[in-house]
Amino acid sequence: MSPLVSIVVPAYNAERYLAETLDALLAEGYPQKEIIVVNDGSRDGTLQIAADYARRNACIKAIDQPNGGVCKARNRGISDARGVYILPVDADDLILPGFLAWAVSVMEQQPEVKVAVPKAEFFGAKTGPWHLPPFSLRLLARKNMIPATALYRKTDWQRVGGYYEELQAREDWEFWIHMLKDGGQVQTSPQVWLRYRIHEASKRTADRRLKYQIIDALNERHPEFFQRMLGGPLRHQRSWSRLANALHHLLHPRHLTVAPEFQEAKNFFLALPTIFRTSQGQVIYKRRNEIRRLSFAGQEYVVKSFHRPNLLNRLVYGFLRPSKARRSYCYSQLLQKHGIGVPTPVAYYSERNWGLFFGQSYYVSLLSTLPYTYNDIIAHRLSMEDEADFLTAIGRTTGRLHNAGMVHLDYSRGNLLLGRDAEGRAQVELVDLNRLRFHEVDMDEGCRNFAERLPATDAQRRLMAEAYAHERGFDAETCYKLMQAYNKEKS
Repeated sequence: MSPLVSIVVPAYNAERYLAETLDALLAEGYPQKEIIVVNDGSRDGTLQIAADYARRNACIKAIDQPNGGVCKARNRGISDARGVYILPVDADDLILPGFLAWAVSVMEQQPEVKVAVPKAEFFGAKTGPWHLPPFSLRLLARKNMIPATALYRKTDWQRVGGYYEELQAREDWEFWIHMLKDGGQVQTSPQVWLRYRIHEASKRTADRRLKYQIIDALNERHPEFFQRMLGGPLRHQRSWSRLANALHHLLHPRHLTVAPEFQEAKNFFLALPTIFRTSQGQVIYKRRNEIRRLSFAGQEYVVKSFHRPNLLNRLVYGFLRPSKARRSYCYSQLLQKHGIGVPTPVAYYSERNWGLFFGQSYYVSLLSTLPYTYNDIIAHRLSMEDEADFLTAIGRTTGRLHNAGMVHLDYSRGNLLLGRDAEGRAQVELVDLNRLRFHEVDMDEGCRNFAERLPATDAQRRLMAEAYAHERGFDAETCYKLMQAYNKEKS
């Protein structure tokens, strides 16, 4: 038996053309099809026409919803669809007999094909063939060569989360990018099976007025795709995007270092300036620096964007001193080698303006799985067992840090992450590592660095002092007294 195809027809004020569109769909000879008409809050007779066709034809279903735009209408119809395959059809266009049989055959025989496209011609206010170039991802990054009317699998619609409902124009372009950017082929039919109507109110004509909003939305949704295809964002002058991006990188040289196991996300990290400029992800912290949680390809990252320094330091960081992002990355790797917990270092990115001045920089790590910070100890949000285990683990970790000849100059409550591993052992991870200093650390300096910015009760301090002293081979009572004396934030 042939697989079921669900034809979804979003319709807004379409009474003039809808009957002709539905007649053409009914005349399409494919045996297993359903037609779902979604009336998108029309103010004319569209709903009445759809309901009348549904009463007379068992394969037609009419849905009514408040006006929400073509994306909401398509998503609503597809969510109700029972078919293996989906074919969106605009309410003023015509599908000719034979397309569905050809398209389903292609999709069934070639799983690598994700979209089957009907060759098309214009009719109405403009006539003649619709010349669309052969599909390529690089060209798709600059223009849409796939009509909205094309067959695809419902599972792909589900995978990408449907049509992006915030986009009110060229929504099919965004949808095809989302579906195809990670692989898949597009097959175009050998003969004309789509007649695309052109008239004054046609969406293709109206969409041109929203050019800038469309491009900005595409850059926000798919920055890594445009980085991979165009070397940077899609520009408002789309055809010049690759050249404009190449010139930008010549004047603003950039550097990216990515840990070997994360190389597949390289283009995502190169797109970090666009990602931060378009305010993607979840803000974790935003003051002088900004920290965001970002998702890509099923992985969760934490990215710190460092504040651009003053003019003198921009010259210094441009040539003489490693950037804070680079130091964060390198120091995290160094701590790992010494068995000191840190969120897994992933990458760092930096950029210079006009080849001279240090500009933007970003440090990327994996999102830590540890759910607490030292603040949870201060706020008494932990059980007595957790508190004691974490305080002891903090003492041991600090001892290992100082034994390795490293001092964390911002050793404060928010920079200590706490939790347990899979075996239930207490774990500590250190963050904000660009301010490490390297030298031999004696007991006095170590106790001062440890205690100065960590408030604690006497009992809490004693637990940390005993673990720290044991790790370093010092007298526990002496460490405890030094830590008490140096603390500036009494609990």
